[in-house]
Amino acid sequence: MSVDTQGTDLVQLVALLGAAVIAVPISKRLGLGTVLGYLAAGLVIGPYGLKLFTDPQSILHVAELGVVLFLFIIGLEMRPSRLWSLRGEIFGLGLAQVVACSALLTGLGIVAGFPPAVAFIAGMGFVLSSTAIVMQILEERGDTATPAGQRVISILLLEDLAIVPMLAIVALLGTHGSDGEAQSRWISILIALASLGALIAAGRWLLNPMFRILANVQAREVMTAAALLVVLGAALAMQIGGLSMAMGAFLAGVLLSESSFRHQLEADIEPFRGILLGLFFLSVGMSLDLGVIARHWQMIAIGVVAYMALKAAGIYVVARVLKADHAEAMARAAMLAQGGEFAFVLYAAATAGGVFTGEVNAMLTATVIISMALTPMAVLSLKWLLPPATPEQIEEDFDGAGGRVLMIGFGRFGQISAQFLLAEGVDVTAIDSDAEMIRAASRFGFKVYFGDGTRLDVLHAAGIERAQIVAICTDKPEVTDKIVELIQSEFPFVQLYVRAYDRGHTLRLLKKGVTYQMRETLESAFTFGASALEGLGVAPERIESISESLRSRDAARLAAQQAGGLLSAGRDLFVTKAFKPEPEPLTVPKREAKALNKEAETATAEPVD
Repeated sequence: MSVDTQGTDLVQLVALLGAAVIAVPISKRLGLGTVLGYLAAGLVIGPYGLKLFTDPQSILHVAELGVVLFLFIIGLEMRPSRLWSLRGEIFGLGLAQVVACSALLTGLGIVAGFPPAVAFIAGMGFVLSSTAIVMQILEERGDTATPAGQRVISILLLEDLAIVPMLAIVALLGTHGSDGEAQSRWISILIALASLGALIAAGRWLLNPMFRILANVQAREVMTAAALLVVLGAALAMQIGGLSMAMGAFLAGVLLSESSFRHQLEADIEPFRGILLGLFFLSVGMSLDLGVIARHWQMIAIGVVAYMALKAAGIYVVARVLKADHAEAMARAAMLAQGGEFAFVLYAAATAGGVFTGEVNAMLTATVIISMALTPMAVLSLKWLLPPATPEQIEEDFDGAGGRVLMIGFGRFGQISAQFLLAEGVDVTAIDSDAEMIRAASRFGFKVYFGDGTRLDVLHAAGIERAQIVAICTDKPEVTDKIVELIQSEFPFVQLYVRAYDRGHTLRLLKKGVTYQMRETLESAFTFGASALEGLGVAPERIESISESLRSRDAARLAAQQAGGLLSAGRDLFVTKAFKPEPEPLTVPKREAKALNKEAETATAEPVD
């Protein structure tokens, strides 16, 4: 269904947005992630689907800016000191992985019958992982800032740097290496270094003064335009120097990471980043040549499986050699086993240089795109391949346990509560099931025993028979309820002081008959609200009056909810607008007041509407 009438651009724009709006939520709902939804939508509306687009490459060139903006935002979060601390991962881990996987995939190509030059370039295109897909997966999993995520980002940065020598090698393999061409390559290297130096200089001495001047103009749209100018200008500078546009944007972000305008820049760039990154995935889906797949489906299927499996094996081995645990090595292998967008550039250069034929280029490009599409499913498969993470265990003998108070859960809430008891000299036995928290508490002089408060044998070992009070300070309401039920069943006479999660949890605890319960945010919220009024200059007497009124309203609402068994009870006690506390008599009159004369009767009469 090709559209050639006037207004084609608008139809195509609507098709792009419509495909994304329909496919991505479905994919997300099925647990496949957003990337696979974009790729599928692109395939449907592309040249081999509904034929709404006939030249996906033209869209891909624009959509690559989504990857550029994404790397700029990552750079904003990566301060130079942090980047310097990752130099070992970038040039150690990253380089080790690239070299190992290059050797493996080149060997696979030679075994498959490709000439050595073709096998090397085909393998290198697959070695360079997809920055766009991997970063999107990291962001969706919330792993971007974790140590494991930072190591993956380090590898991606090294791969971005590797595209420059790879293109130089392709140029060398595609020619006979005349003196003039050798000189041209040296000039290209010098231009790349000059571009890099110019960008660093501009970032250090020009960008902050420029943004200060623009901030004084107080025009939001100018700041947005300036942010885009910085990102695209840095990308252009790197492209002119023969480097990766994404690398230029990342470097610009790093140079601005300590700027006072960092958060403003991130807010201005974010909407463009999301739209263009989605457009990039759509255009990759459109680029999948179903005709080539139909002609060479067996070779492509074998190539996808062999390349991904061998690369994943190389990544896993390198990770394990460099001291990563099994789970992290598996996750890294699943995320980075695909080929990436740089393969398109590398294969196109090889075709232009005569190293590849057009058919080989199309086959390898299809192999890379399919591997990109399989990556979200490979990551999802980790749920079945890896056993669930088991909390760290510590051998505990409970020597010295058995205080007057047994505290179960020694996190933020428990630590503060324990201060009151310890200040009075009360003997407290604290247990917790988080090994890392116990180690942290020990550094501050606390003796916390390792144990699961939901187990009867642990409660016995902790000396619950000698405790007057059990303070349950766990943060998960379902765990708290389980502990309460166990203790009430086995030790019915001990006093239970319990941390409640919210109002609903409070009502459940009251129904169970615990000695005392406290909602974990109630007192802090009251104090916070009162302090806010104090900051606004409200008189202390008025603040105290409001606090007392709100506390009585909350208690009355809780009593109504407890009596009625419904959270909706007592809704009329909510404060939704300003109110004036009404004075009440100290003693309630026993009979109704009556006017003693006509004037008083007139003054106290109810107004007539």
